[in-house]
Amino acid sequence: MIVRDRGRDWQVVLQIDHEDLSRDLARAWSDRDDRHDSLVTAAARHDDGWAVWERSPIVDRETGKPVNFLDVDITSHLAFYRACIAAVTEDDAYAGLLVSMHGAGIYRQRYGRDPSLTLSRAAGAQELVDAFVAEQEESYAARMAAAGVSEEERWRGYELLQIFDQLSLYFCQRDVEAEGADPVDLYGHRIELVGPWRARIEPFPFVESPARFSLVRRVLPRVANGGVLAAPSERVEIVLQDH
Repeated sequence: MIVRDRGRDWQVVLQIDHEDLSRDLARAWSDRDDRHDSLVTAAARHDDGWAVWERSPIVDRETGKPVNFLDVDITSHLAFYRACIAAVTEDDAYAGLLVSMHGAGIYRQRYGRDPSLTLSRAAGAQELVDAFVAEQEESYAARMAAAGVSEEERWRGYELLQIFDQLSLYFCQRDVEAEGADPVDLYGHRIELVGPWRARIEPFPFVESPARFSLVRRVLPRVANGGVLAAPSERVEIVLQDH
């Protein structure tokens, strides 16, 4: 789950809700090829492995803070990513390749595209991490052959998946209800907050403007009874515009 400290409380977005927004962003994307359906599948399912973990989200016993996705136990993280990759591959070989790259890329700073990306417990399980990354990377050639894609196609698909993922994370991790936030550059797109849950994005990548999306979140009080899932969920509207 994705946790943002709001001072008096925490905003929590489950990974499965974050990936729903990623899916919707992919569906609305205007620059598409004949494999776009597989890309939508990858965006919709790249975090499926979290579904089991999030049936009982962990809260720090001392602080009461929900455990953020970057602080999860690495053994669990690797296990459910392996399961996710296998399940997606069974459904769609190209989507499986992209999710495999995404899983390994988490431990490679998105293959150099996100130098700040680090799981806090990764260093303590480096041998397990290295084995997982090597396992995935060694499978790429066979996955490419099964999907019938070229080296160029897989990297284009991977980068688009990262755009959908990180654009969704922009709304999950940042204070998008405040004013005066600095613009953000994301894979050649400039994102500027122009109002609560409303942003301008240039160049504009979606079929329609404004493009409207929604995100399910929970607001968890500092002293919560019943844990994360006991907090009521709410759906907020996100508007992306070109001017």
